[in-house]
Amino acid sequence: MAQWVTVWRAAQLVGVPRGVLQQRVRAGEIPLADGMVSTETLLQLYPQTDLESSGMLERVVRIRDEAFGKRLRERLLPSQEVLAQRLFAQGQELADVQRLLQRYHALVIALRDEMAAGAAQDTRLAALLRQLNDGLARALATESVGMLDVMDDVLKMVSAQVTLRPSGHQFSVEGRDTLLQAGMRAGLKLNYGCGNGSCGMCKVRVIDGMVARTMHTDYVLSETEKSQGYVLACAHTAASSELTMETLEANGPADIPQQHIVTTVRAVRELAPDTRLLHLQTPRSHRLRFLAGQSATLSLPLGEGVRDTLPIASCPCDDRNLHFFIARNEQNALARQVFGGLKAGDAVNLWGPVGEFVLADGQRPLVFVACDTGFAPLKSLIEHALSLDASPSLSLFWLATRQDGHFLANQCRAWSEALDLFEYALFNDPDANAGAHQVVSAIRADLFDIDCDFYLAGPEGFVNTVRNELVTAGVAAGQIFGEVVA
Repeated sequence: MAQWVTVWRAAQLVGVPRGVLQQRVRAGEIPLADGMVSTETLLQLYPQTDLESSGMLERVVRIRDEAFGKRLRERLLPSQEVLAQRLFAQGQELADVQRLLQRYHALVIALRDEMAAGAAQDTRLAALLRQLNDGLARALATESVGMLDVMDDVLKMVSAQVTLRPSGHQFSVEGRDTLLQAGMRAGLKLNYGCGNGSCGMCKVRVIDGMVARTMHTDYVLSETEKSQGYVLACAHTAASSELTMETLEANGPADIPQQHIVTTVRAVRELAPDTRLLHLQTPRSHRLRFLAGQSATLSLPLGEGVRDTLPIASCPCDDRNLHFFIARNEQNALARQVFGGLKAGDAVNLWGPVGEFVLADGQRPLVFVACDTGFAPLKSLIEHALSLDASPSLSLFWLATRQDGHFLANQCRAWSEALDLFEYALFNDPDANAGAHQVVSAIRADLFDIDCDFYLAGPEGFVNTVRNELVTAGVAAGQIFGEVVA
């Protein structure tokens, strides 16, 4: 018998982005019943050969493989206590189903016996009896269990599905992640502060399901809050396979508070001869809450002028480790220090986040267009989009005006090889404006579709040229987002 699962779980089962399934729902290829998808429909659209190549079958079935089993234990399995609670809940659900089936079976048998007693004198009753016997034969016949149904049951053990109210957003909790960590990895804009149980800003109210505490917290909930089901998301994980909780989420940059943090240089690493990665780390008790694509202002305590506002190149899911791409520039005091005396352990003042260059809500294909270090905010947006798993495709077009301008080409190659939904193209031209025309020509020739969201980042002339050509080609201005990165 087919089971009914959410679109989110269905995407997990068949190993495709959620946005792909949502497109098929809108096209009428996948019918929904109360927002749920039938596993029978999934098997028709994604036959067994596709399931095997998706990797999901290996992930949950081939536990007999020793290396895979080790990875499963390290990355997916929750703690023993949480796993025991989920197993108990599944066992209780199974026992309830068995009890109901036994009662239904006893009722049907009793009705059949009564009908059999009167069937000899009543032809209509005899016909109903034959129909009942045929139905019982079909119901009791041995049928193969659908692989998706088995996989769904296993996934309920190793991961939990969390639904947020009132937004309806969903995410999975795997391994020993807390609710906050899992939500951040899924790209959600959850409310939080310290992330270590001291401030209470990550309070959520559990509506349905069970949670388990993962660490001690200094923040103390009131008795009223406890009775209403409030817990700290940073200190609890999902104990049941399904969990519904109520919390507020940020709608955009205006909902993210301004912060001042004294960070520490973790590393200054060469990405290319004229490009450095500046890796800053925040204190454990004071992380930077920001949205993908935003920037931060950095200041070194080395005198006046050693200050600059730079796009954050890392994902908000790792809010302690902040990455910035610095190009060699003798006219910029901060760049001189990064290429000169700045070293691991030095203090860097950080203010932020700033900027409104963030992903818009929606499920359109995403096209990212960068020039040189304009790749920084786009890298953050791409990682965020991959976490959301809502876009059917992502495309990157990256122009380099310097010899080492494609300083993370290996990262693009890795995305492309690992993800069917991601593709990229690299371009070279010493003139950013001329290169912009080259990039737009490639966009229109390769995959042009005006029903995409376009994110542009680079020098002002580059951004303006690409924007104007896209508008001329028919793209709505509201689907084009630009960020000037010098």
